[in-house]
Amino acid sequence: MLFGYHGNYLRIDVTSGRAERVPLPEAVLRQYIGGSGLGARLLLDEGGAVADPLSPEAPLIFVFSPLVGSPLTTSAKFAVVSRSPLTQRFNDSLASSGFAMAGKRCGCDAIVIVGRARSWSVLIVDEGEIRLEPADEVLGAPCHVAEEKLRARLGADYRIASIGPAGERAILYATISHDGRHAGRGGSGAVLGSKNIKAIAVRGTQRCEWAQPQALTELSRDLSKRSFGPATAKYRELGTATNLLTFNRFGALPTRNFQSGTFEEAVTLSPEQLSVEHKRTRASCVACTIGCEHIYALAEPVSSTSEPGQDGTSRKRDRKRGVRLEYESMFALGSLCGVGDGEAVLRASQRCDELGIDTISTGGTIAFAMECVERGLLDEPWLAFGSGEAVLRAIDLIGRREGVGQLLAEGSRRAAQMIGQGSIAFAPQVKGLEIPGYEPRALQTMALGFAVGARGADHNRSGAYEVDFSNKVDRRHATLDSVRHAIDTEDRAALMDSLILCKFLRGVFSDFNAETAEMLRAVTGWDVTADELHDTARRIVATKRQVNLLAGWTPEEDTLPERFLDVPLPNDPAASLTRERLQELVSEYHRQRGW
Repeated sequence: MLFGYHGNYLRIDVTSGRAERVPLPEAVLRQYIGGSGLGARLLLDEGGAVADPLSPEAPLIFVFSPLVGSPLTTSAKFAVVSRSPLTQRFNDSLASSGFAMAGKRCGCDAIVIVGRARSWSVLIVDEGEIRLEPADEVLGAPCHVAEEKLRARLGADYRIASIGPAGERAILYATISHDGRHAGRGGSGAVLGSKNIKAIAVRGTQRCEWAQPQALTELSRDLSKRSFGPATAKYRELGTATNLLTFNRFGALPTRNFQSGTFEEAVTLSPEQLSVEHKRTRASCVACTIGCEHIYALAEPVSSTSEPGQDGTSRKRDRKRGVRLEYESMFALGSLCGVGDGEAVLRASQRCDELGIDTISTGGTIAFAMECVERGLLDEPWLAFGSGEAVLRAIDLIGRREGVGQLLAEGSRRAAQMIGQGSIAFAPQVKGLEIPGYEPRALQTMALGFAVGARGADHNRSGAYEVDFSNKVDRRHATLDSVRHAIDTEDRAALMDSLILCKFLRGVFSDFNAETAEMLRAVTGWDVTADELHDTARRIVATKRQVNLLAGWTPEEDTLPERFLDVPLPNDPAASLTRERLQELVSEYHRQRGW
């Protein structure tokens, strides 16, 4: 008997409207666990490494994990795995929500979707039985509106994942959203949209049993207690945005398309300042004790009889909806675009959520376009660094694929290829995925993590920035010793994304592999050890690489844009990364990986 698993995945062909249950051998489950790991294996098995990601044949995979439904804090997560339409390489995105729990209760460990519905549809999975219904009433609606309408139509016990207008229009960095959380990077929303599926509604009652329920309860209590400790304090108090001033102080806050590592208006974007100017509330993901969500009220323009704001626009508080504040959104739509207006950045983040687009790729692509305008390579004079209105206008154009938005909807790499004139040198991307909010020259172990990342520049699949902020390395001068540290963080991330546990817990573990092996033993009954999980992590990373090899990866892709090589940071001349040094680091990484 399997514990923690159902032992199958549900394969749905939305062209025919038929579904089948495909067995998952216990050996495969043990080798890949769930989440991103199992998703990578299924992507290979389903031929997703070679299929055009927007073709009917391409699989889109929702993967749960053995911990989903357990009392372990932060375990209500799912992974969405596919080949990325933005990068043409492996892509996995994770989200926290009740969708994970309801999806697993349909009696499966993953849902694989192939085909293309004849018209825009809602895919309904009810206890593992499927049907397609017309999506006419929610077509064009923002994600939260679509979810509300579908719950009213289908019933409150359904959990719904949906795409916004961006996914419908195949914007290459469109997201899949549920309850305000997003499987955000790499364009999984465009993949779902290419199948003419606006939303997936799931409902089920089939629960898994645990091998050692009493031990699992005790482990869960202990983990919850530790989750309230100092390792997670900053997330509870101000959220991820608390990183902004720290990064600015270290000269590592990307500014004006990575032309600088410090932003003179950083304080105005900080959560400390925004908390003074905006009402803030806290919330938690499903089955989470940390409570990292910080939701800010927005000011809504109204008639001139209202009290004017600092810019002369009359405003009132929008009590209906706020916006979740995250560091990556604040950096990408703020300092990266030279925008210091906190209200404008919050509005831009909310607009991205409504359209269903990744804020990092949105901000990175807009900032790239702003520099192209600055250099005279793009004739859009309104698109200037420092203008919050320009960012908002660009987002709307992207969402409609109109004007310059048609170009920007393709991401910075493709936009650079179309603009030409050497602009690819400063397009802020690796393998086509826009770079998150960590200046590579100031954080050089992270630079290596970006260069070799399976899905491109990625702070969630490599936590190497933690190493840079430690005493283990000189963050401005990476050495070959930095490589093993980068590999360790990548392996740990692979395990966390397969178990699946929130990365905000990483600081509560003294021996991550040993402690999570104990949890997995309690759930599954397997005699899992720390050494086995070490090997499992390496296997998962290697499987992602195998996907990329089949998809056409070449060694030349493991690098950074020209901007970051041989040119020191203007605000920090000691932060310089040479082309030769990066290549040495990449080569050593491949050697240590056995590649």
